[in-house]
Amino acid sequence: MKNSSIMIQGTGSHVGKSILVCALCRILKQDGYRVAPFKAQNMALNSFVTMDNKEMGRAQVAQAEAAGIEPVVEMNPILLKPTGDCGSQVIVMGKPIGNMTAKEYYQKKSDFISIIKDAYDKLRNQFDIIVIEGAGSPAEINLKEGDIVNMGMAEMASSPVLLVTDIDRGGAFAWIVGTLELLTASERNRVKGIVFNKFRGDKGILKPGLDMLENRINKPVIGVIPYIHNLAIDDEDSVSLENYSDNGSNTNRNSYIDIVVIKLPRISNFTDFNMFTYEKDVRVRFVDKAESIGEPNLLIIPGTKNTIGDLLVLRERGIFGEIVERSRQGTMTIGICGGYQMLGRQINDPHHVESPQDSIQGLGLLDTVTTFAREKQTYQVKARMLEHKNLFPVDKELVGYEIHMGETTYNGNKSVKPFARITERAGETVEILDGCVSINGSVIGTYIHGIFENDGFRTKLIDYLRLKKGLKPSNGCSADFKSIKERGYNELADVVRRNMNMTMVYDMLNLT
Repeated sequence: MKNSSIMIQGTGSHVGKSILVCALCRILKQDGYRVAPFKAQNMALNSFVTMDNKEMGRAQVAQAEAAGIEPVVEMNPILLKPTGDCGSQVIVMGKPIGNMTAKEYYQKKSDFISIIKDAYDKLRNQFDIIVIEGAGSPAEINLKEGDIVNMGMAEMASSPVLLVTDIDRGGAFAWIVGTLELLTASERNRVKGIVFNKFRGDKGILKPGLDMLENRINKPVIGVIPYIHNLAIDDEDSVSLENYSDNGSNTNRNSYIDIVVIKLPRISNFTDFNMFTYEKDVRVRFVDKAESIGEPNLLIIPGTKNTIGDLLVLRERGIFGEIVERSRQGTMTIGICGGYQMLGRQINDPHHVESPQDSIQGLGLLDTVTTFAREKQTYQVKARMLEHKNLFPVDKELVGYEIHMGETTYNGNKSVKPFARITERAGETVEILDGCVSINGSVIGTYIHGIFENDGFRTKLIDYLRLKKGLKPSNGCSADFKSIKERGYNELADVVRRNMNMTMVYDMLNLT
């Protein structure tokens, strides 16, 4: 069949572009098409490592899962990982090429056009339909020259565009009209329909507004998608973490496992902890204030794009001292990647990869030293958790991935033991020790992202915390990670199919 494409653009960030692409990928898969997602340029700290050890945005991974295919870096050829307010690490076709300021990147942006086109063409030659996602808004007039991710990409792919807006925020009608007004005539012609997302209320009350809008812009509203709660689908960026934050107050705290994740300023791979939210009697809180930590049963320090910078922020906010105190009081503490590095006594940056500082003192909860290197390590891995006297045993194999620029050592120190043995890295058999565990088992550090997605490990950890709290174990009744995600994709597809005119979508794809 002739290859087709459709592009989802938004009136702004976090309006639901990624989720709508996910839904269309699953719907088209259900209808028998070979479909793949594509986003030319993604800015996010939430990333993933592909089977060939390349780094790509997590949103496109979720979209690939919805399409029922293996994620490949061609789906996200340019990934920008912010290192601060004015700069990002630039990753091209899965490999970092350096850090750039915003000005430096936009001066070089045209150099990436051929890379984006080659990546898109490769997918187009393999699949029936490509569902393309834009970024931010196509109406950012200061960024339109040399655009490679919104209307510039739509033109490159000769793709029709659906414009999605978030009605939950208010002002959605003005947002749509204003967006279209700032487009050129040819760009407006590419927009074939409007989708309202995150609607709560009576559609009958909304209808007069939709009719007025259609008459004004001469374009159809093809969907009003209701607000969908608790979807088991990975978010693209950390804006969604606002839904998990609270002040730690709860009168019935003894009835459940309370998990606090430190909400670092440059938190990365925050989806490492999504599965906890589907476990019975488990509560997850993302916290960025010392006074909100409370007395959790498990405290997690996640990954970060800037370990030294975020460690300094923890000191400024008093969180540093609170983490140390909680650990001394017996709270189990786990650090993932950058969080693992923070748990040690010192972090060295001899090449000034992250900071002008040569070194910084860590939390000192593990007697380890981390030294940053110039080259980033990105691998899919398999591992076996080692036996630990004061921890729970895990017999099942662990799977996950590594994304880090540092090496952590403890020089055979007897106060700590390695956490796990990596048995496979990048598809090759290896024998590499990973991570670190304190002798009493209360502090764990590891470089393995996705470790909590391993049902066996997560179940044993939760039961360990329950027993420590004086609660009965779950007897192995843990959530099934893969089944929950599949159910989430199917539920999303069902909701969108019921609330969007799919006949019009197929018309746009020239498939009717």
